[in-house]
Amino acid sequence: MLRIGRIEYANCTPIFHALQQHFNCDDYTFISGFPAALNVMLSSGEIDVCPSSSIEYALHPDHYLILPDLSISSLGAVASVLLFSSLPIMELDGHEVLLSAESATSVILLKILLKQRYGCECGFRSTNLAVGAALKEAKALLLIGDAALRTQQESAGVKVYDLGELWYEWTGMPFVFALWLASSKAFDKHGVQLQRLAVELRQAKEFALADLERIADASPDACWMGRERLLNYWRENLSYNLGEKHCKGLNLFFSLAAGMGLIEKAPELAFLPER
Repeated sequence: MLRIGRIEYANCTPIFHALQQHFNCDDYTFISGFPAALNVMLSSGEIDVCPSSSIEYALHPDHYLILPDLSISSLGAVASVLLFSSLPIMELDGHEVLLSAESATSVILLKILLKQRYGCECGFRSTNLAVGAALKEAKALLLIGDAALRTQQESAGVKVYDLGELWYEWTGMPFVFALWLASSKAFDKHGVQLQRLAVELRQAKEFALADLERIADASPDACWMGRERLLNYWRENLSYNLGEKHCKGLNLFFSLAAGMGLIEKAPELAFLPER
């Protein structure tokens, strides 16, 4: 039985919906969680494969293989990785920024942008506070996923910066927020199953992109986002591919992170062997 981590965010809904609609998943067990928690489970061997924070691969490259042609990325604004600030971003130098504990990749990206693009030296601290309470304690708050999407709807009077958009303006590259990672140990034990899953996921991606309207009709995310906003998010903000330019953007991110001492070194990308 292959244990698959499932991120319960709207950005993952299309792929998982299509996978379960179009393929026999009797040999799969789906385990839900937030990105940071699933990173820990993947690292510890509690799950075998999942869409995982891209920085997790850079931290432990010998532990993982990347499933080809799959990611959660943006080519510009991503809409669900947002910095809410009471100051213009270039004026955050010397101030504290509060961070969501749900994603390591977005935290590293924010630190790179603040330091390298805007020349800001900031303090950082994790929090579970909502934006109103957080901005009474600090000048800015990073939120990701559904929390960012929900908060943006209620953030009148607060400056909102989209990290995918800031990265794309600065580098001209896609930003890869998550990779589909399989543990190397799981490949030793379940190699054929993982290769089958990789094929099914690539096909599920194509099924999903061709059927977004029907997926939106069945998605609980439409209840709080609104159907049209949800469809626009999937169509305009997200990329599920992992092509050559995505990999260049990913390598640039790893190089910048290594240059700031946020990871030990920029790793080579190692992919799951194809059948």
